[in-house]
Amino acid sequence: MSSNYLRDIEGIVEVGESFKLHVTGFSMLPLLGCGRDNILIRRIDAEEDITGRIAMFRTADGHIVVHRVVKVENGNVTLQGYGNPYKRELCRRSEIIGVVERVERENGREESCTTREWLRKESMWLHLPAIVRHYTLGIMRKWLRWRRKK
Repeated sequence: MSSNYLRDIEGIVEVGESFKLHVTGFSMLPLLGCGRDNILIRRIDAEEDITGRIAMFRTADGHIVVHRVVKVENGNVTLQGYGNPYKRELCRRSEIIGVVERVERENGREESCTTREWLRKESMWLHLPAIVRHYTLGIMRKWLRWRRKK
């Protein structure tokens, strides 16, 4: 994405608008699919509890990333992608651009990220041993790369 486009995204969120983005990376597999899902992002209120939510933030090197909020403490936010069983990122609460409200699947079906069904799938995935997630993700990435080449 170009930096102008990303600046526009932050401007849209600042005025309270929601916007849709196409998922392009592997870091949120298996719940958000690379190249197959769109996500609807909305602005958050300053006091809103975002723990456990999927949030969009800007990394120190300027990249926009969407990961799950693991912890918020003293204005610091710890985030982790579903597809990154070992790596966590840190940012300031003020660097959170917005949270994911809904996912639009490639078949057109929409799914809220706050429903009991979503939270159940998330919990099942996160409670698998890291080694199981690691190998499952490896297989999924290979399959998605192969599918993309077709």
